[in-house]
Amino acid sequence: MALKDILPSRLGFGSAPLGNMFRDIPEDEARATVEAAWTDGIRYYDNAPFYGAGLAEIRMGDALKDKPRDQYVISTKVGRYILDEVEDVSAREQGEKAGVFSHGLPNKVVNDYSHDGTLRSIEDSLKRLKTDHIEIAFVHDLAQDFWGDIWLEKFEEARKGAFKALDRLRDEGVIKAWGLGVNKVEPIELVLELDEPKPDAFLLAGRYTLLDHDKALQRVMPMVAERGLGVVVGGPYSSGALVGGPNFEYAPIKPAMADKIAKIKAIAGRHGVTMKAAGLQFSLANPAVAAVIPGASQPSRIAEDSAALKEVVPADFWRELRAEKLVNPDAPLPV
Repeated sequence: MALKDILPSRLGFGSAPLGNMFRDIPEDEARATVEAAWTDGIRYYDNAPFYGAGLAEIRMGDALKDKPRDQYVISTKVGRYILDEVEDVSAREQGEKAGVFSHGLPNKVVNDYSHDGTLRSIEDSLKRLKTDHIEIAFVHDLAQDFWGDIWLEKFEEARKGAFKALDRLRDEGVIKAWGLGVNKVEPIELVLELDEPKPDAFLLAGRYTLLDHDKALQRVMPMVAERGLGVVVGGPYSSGALVGGPNFEYAPIKPAMADKIAKIKAIAGRHGVTMKAAGLQFSLANPAVAAVIPGASQPSRIAEDSAALKEVVPADFWRELRAEKLVNPDAPLPV
């Protein structure tokens, strides 16, 4: 089944902030944020055990448990499961994501891309999410930003384990789709070149955004489109960098990127365009993109995201971005 046929809308909810990403979010604030998303009509919710060592899934499950299950779609990730025992959060080996969820739960996170580990991960997620099924499963962080030089070894582990398990679950109708949930393009290229198994969808975080899209545009997006598959764009604001945040790719913004952001902001200001609208609408202009899932930890952010999607952006804004070489000349624009 095509991803666009599974997802109820083009705007979804990314739950990473609910796992206390970068800060300790009060329970009532987290709950109010999910409620605001529901009230605003958002019906696609993305999760992962990694987000706060299960905290995001727990909060999502509590917020959605009384909602009609046939009215919303859930995706979550495999490749990790969470134990009852606790660990030293600061000692976790997490590559470029080290410390991102230092405010999350202290439960031990086990990395496991095996067949049995995948089934356990899904079973545990269902309990935390308080549901009996998920629609989409993404194999999480199977990339060099998390695993460094051994990422290909981990990919091979998943090819023999997680991929086959998810292929079977999809074919049996237990899930509707599966794919990779990564921050790099190379793993997607690799899996698309395999004869078997056959993924349906991808969650690509940070790599098809207004600030960073060159590499994905060259190979991944055409490969996905040619096969009739789909991409969910995670992190459309590039860790908040596009909308005034201090980080790009989980680290402080570097001068060259700060300069690029300032130029885009100046052009947006002249055309009366919000940066959120520029970011979301750019990502969605690519025909391979089925949805965007900005993260939110405050109710007000939900309304901003929804308004940004509906905002009328003048064609001259996009033309000026292209003229100033602030977007790739081959990138589809919403004009």
